[in-house]
Amino acid sequence: MPLQYPLSAVVPSQAGDRDDMTLALVLTTISPEVGGVLVRGEKGTAKSTTVRALASVLPPIEVVAGDRFSSRPGDVSPDGPGPEQRWPLDAETETRPVRLVELPVGATEDRVLGSLHLSKVLADGVAEYEPGLLARAHRGILYVDEVNLLHDHLVDLLLDAAAMGRSTVERDGVSVAHAARFVLVGTMNPEEGELRPQLLDRFGLTVEIAAPRDPRLRAEVVRRRLAFDADPQAFVEAYADAERALTDRIAAARKLLPEVELTDAVLTKVAEVCAAFEVDGMRADIVTTRTAVAHAAWNGRTTVTRSDIRQAAMLALPHRRRRNPFDAPGLDEELLDAVLGDEEPEPPLPPEPEGDGEGDSEDQGFDTGPGGPAQPTEGEGPGGPAQPTEGEGPGGPAQPTEGEGPGGPARPADSPDPGFDTGAARPAQPTMVAGVADPYRVRRFEVHGTGAGESGKRSPALTSNGRRVGTDPQGTGGLHLVETIRAAAPYQRARGRHEGRLRFEQHDLRTARREGREANLVLFCVDASGSMAARKRMEQVKTAILSLLLDAYQRRDKVGLVTFRGDGAEIALPPTHSVDIAARRLTELPAGGRTPLAEGLLTAAEVLRVEAVRDPRRRPLLIVITDGRATHGADAVARSRQAAGWIADHQTTSVVVDCEQGAMRMGLAGALAQAMRATHLPIAEVSAQALAGLARAA
Repeated sequence: MPLQYPLSAVVPSQAGDRDDMTLALVLTTISPEVGGVLVRGEKGTAKSTTVRALASVLPPIEVVAGDRFSSRPGDVSPDGPGPEQRWPLDAETETRPVRLVELPVGATEDRVLGSLHLSKVLADGVAEYEPGLLARAHRGILYVDEVNLLHDHLVDLLLDAAAMGRSTVERDGVSVAHAARFVLVGTMNPEEGELRPQLLDRFGLTVEIAAPRDPRLRAEVVRRRLAFDADPQAFVEAYADAERALTDRIAAARKLLPEVELTDAVLTKVAEVCAAFEVDGMRADIVTTRTAVAHAAWNGRTTVTRSDIRQAAMLALPHRRRRNPFDAPGLDEELLDAVLGDEEPEPPLPPEPEGDGEGDSEDQGFDTGPGGPAQPTEGEGPGGPAQPTEGEGPGGPAQPTEGEGPGGPARPADSPDPGFDTGAARPAQPTMVAGVADPYRVRRFEVHGTGAGESGKRSPALTSNGRRVGTDPQGTGGLHLVETIRAAAPYQRARGRHEGRLRFEQHDLRTARREGREANLVLFCVDASGSMAARKRMEQVKTAILSLLLDAYQRRDKVGLVTFRGDGAEIALPPTHSVDIAARRLTELPAGGRTPLAEGLLTAAEVLRVEAVRDPRRRPLLIVITDGRATHGADAVARSRQAAGWIADHQTTSVVVDCEQGAMRMGLAGALAQAMRATHLPIAEVSAQALAGLARAA
């Protein structure tokens, strides 16, 4: 087994965020009831390295020998003897290191929960439960890298098990319940997409990390990494004493944890902090209290100080202040200090025999201990820090040669003219940036047909979860036991069965075919020209796009943004899962100049072509937001017609949102939608409320 990079060898960063990451991981291992840790940070910041190094410094655990669920003597286990399945207190035990179980992003539900042991069912006719990853992670660490890319139903399942400390399996004729107490650690790069606020709240603590900017620290990171690669054994031995010191300190903190005094004054102060930051629900108060107690034990104290509450609030509250998906996590430290106060309170006075409770009772119960908690040493990891880069997509719209792609041959001369604006020369218009109003709920757009992409909430597709619509022989879904028996039953006499259990062969297996919904690529092609630059119109356009982005976020889509104005188009955001980055780019979007409609459509078509190669299973939905004018270039109308025809010929599901308003409408966006074979939708009808109003009027 390869040696693991030592946790104590991770270089501390200048900003101290790496210390916060190690501290959060340590606190949740001291008190697993805290609820796990979510680590958010840019790529190359040693998130995975630090998490994997954590397991090596945790004290070993004692388990019942041969038990598949890591039970202690006296615990109830599916492997336990007797009617209650409880292991006796004198059961034979063994000591082993804490497990770090990694959950891959592509894991299926039966692999996580466990399911029927197929080989024993088919070979021996015995219905036996095969434990999943939750059972293996019991009393250990369950690590999910790129947790933001994990299917939502799996994230819900993991967080529920972590909160309840138990996993119940009711599937495939199996009914099993077992303990599942583990430390859940997730890491993610926000550039690849965000977790829903509801899921963020289920993580106990959250840490934001970044690579150090000090050249000396960066050089030290490289120096240590090269030393580890050159001689891992010698490097690990050099930090052996520091690793043992961390292990001893964690063990001592766990032992001290039940002795930490939790007074009414501490509970009141925690409640004041959570109320001041207007967090929803009571989970924040509970997690902050448990974290403050664990922090006191980590620092060898039996009383909770204000510094413990402050550190706990910094870890437990930032991600709970998000009100919508586009809010960045954060905490106002000045407000936090104002609520906590500047100084430790005086020692509490003895209670008066009679009184109304006024005075200093609010501050009772806080220790006047050390001014600040000692932070564990840590920092940048072995991978070396990497500067965050913006997503790199196609550098620009590659113009296809004649006969190829969007820029192919023009339509015949006798083809109907869709009526694009000829675009006489107009004076240049100044550039402006319009504001954005509050988003609204939009009507749902779907891609035509039935796909087979990743699970989501937009278009119909054959997925791993959803309603069962049939069976497949040797498919990739879960086993359909009834159909498997039906397939094998007619051949039992030919296989020599006269009595006893059924005889199965490999080709008898049948899997369930399920229909659900998939996530799509939603590509926005936005007209930011002068004809759209009127402040009210652009504000309405941005609000509509923001509302569509919010809808894409909720449906787990991948999004991209192409804008066109002046004399060309640009990819403002290559396709990404990070909808909040798209929202920020939208807010800063300027408007003004001519309308290069053809360039915008060609760029969008090129993005779709490239993405079809990168991710062929993800079907695209193109949303063009324009008034339909084409005013750049002498042949603007012909080139726009050409690009629209190419999109139509490739059967791309498209929607043209018509931004033209007023009594004197030219109908150009409607003609564009007809040429693209797209759905034509006035911008006022984007909202679901407007759609419901039209239905009621009809």
